[in-house]
Amino acid sequence: MIITNFFAVDLGATSGRTILGSIEDGKLKQRELTRFPNNIIQTGGHFFWDIFALYNEIIRGLKVVADEGIEIASIGIDTWGVDFVFIGKDGGILRNPYCYRDPHTDNAMEDYFRLIPKDMVYDKTGIQFMQFNSLFQLSTLRKNRDSALEAADKILFVPDALMYMLTGEAVCEYTILSTSQMLNPRTKKIDLELIDVLGLRENQFGRYVNPGDNVGTLTPEVQKMTGLGAIPVVAVAGHDTGSAVAAVPAENERFAYLSCGTWSLLGIETKDAIISKKSFDYNFTNEGGIEGTTRFLKNICGMWLLERCRKEWTDAPKDVNQINRDSMEAPAFQSFIYPDAPEFANPASMVEAIKSYCERTGQHVPQNYKEMARCIFESLAMRYRQVLGYLNDMAPFPIEKLHVIGGGSLNAYLMQMAANSTGLTVVTGPVEGTAIGNIMVQAKATGLVSDMFDMRRIIANSIETKTYTPQDSSAWDDAYQKYLRVTR
Repeated sequence: MIITNFFAVDLGATSGRTILGSIEDGKLKQRELTRFPNNIIQTGGHFFWDIFALYNEIIRGLKVVADEGIEIASIGIDTWGVDFVFIGKDGGILRNPYCYRDPHTDNAMEDYFRLIPKDMVYDKTGIQFMQFNSLFQLSTLRKNRDSALEAADKILFVPDALMYMLTGEAVCEYTILSTSQMLNPRTKKIDLELIDVLGLRENQFGRYVNPGDNVGTLTPEVQKMTGLGAIPVVAVAGHDTGSAVAAVPAENERFAYLSCGTWSLLGIETKDAIISKKSFDYNFTNEGGIEGTTRFLKNICGMWLLERCRKEWTDAPKDVNQINRDSMEAPAFQSFIYPDAPEFANPASMVEAIKSYCERTGQHVPQNYKEMARCIFESLAMRYRQVLGYLNDMAPFPIEKLHVIGGGSLNAYLMQMAANSTGLTVVTGPVEGTAIGNIMVQAKATGLVSDMFDMRRIIANSIETKTYTPQDSSAWDDAYQKYLRVTR
């Protein structure tokens, strides 16, 4: 039997990995090759990503493939959204990219809305307003007369930049572009009016490609470094959530998905963008998916809250699973926070930010890691309920099930809370959905699978899922009213 292997690069906001994937006997098989941290660099008053370190880790993973004599059909890269790299006229990278958590975009939206009104921006893009969206980052850099922007010949989103470093080809992939607040979902191209006021040109973002399109092959330089040949690099769903949603093992369209990791991304998959007064008022976003679909969703702060607290706790165990278990020893519904409050974006101390919020809203102030972890989990579950309420108000179909993917799906306590809070059956898995979606799009590009439904059928046959049904509905209904009172 001939086995076709695919090389997936999956980069998150805190870590990355390279994976070898193949489809054998109708099932997907995966093997992690390398894993590495993705560190934010703080220097000169700003926060940056190290694009060269990420590139070097990709090369390291490819060397493993070459050293083991593995033949791969293609390479695909997915990353977080919105951030970008500047390329000079000589083809060189001008500077490490800013991290979306950099505070230089404070008040950036208000500055841009002086150029084009807020409602017009939303009507053109259908994208949730967040100050770190690429449009507002670029507006800030233009306002600050950033030297790298002024010298940039190309502006490439992070997965596009890494593909450029591997192939020399400058492209602009649809799903990653859709996170920028520059894509018009009706035309599926950059809205020229939005970038013209910033003095930018459409051709600065490279040629448009869609998931499954061939970008190019490894350059002679990369071939020499890795010991591989002219391997094709394929555009997958470059935005990690786009790849993750592609891996949801749904049976039909009547589902909502929750990508649960550093961020919680909660939404539905639709054929067309939903751009209306309600979606504007609720601040929902329309991002690109595979096969021209739209991911209609809302970004919610996720396990970032817990990750930051863990770095500060001195009395908590190192094992996150033990923290999850210990949180159940704390009384239920003592205190809630609004996970998307500005003070939780990047505080000097997350612990103090949560305590301050609870004190300010007249609630019990968490006294230890158990109470604080429970506060975080219950608050996230309530926020899921709130956002699902908005979705039900706008979805073109009834939402019957919640599929949860990502690392947060391993927290059985949070998943049961999600079922209790929302009243929906919750199905978890796959955990590493982004890599699976990445691999399956590559498989589709090579003709091993036919379409999205074929992909999902194979995925469903290849993974283990767990189901949670709602419990204690009355208690959760009462607690939700308290959540609404303290988060208004």
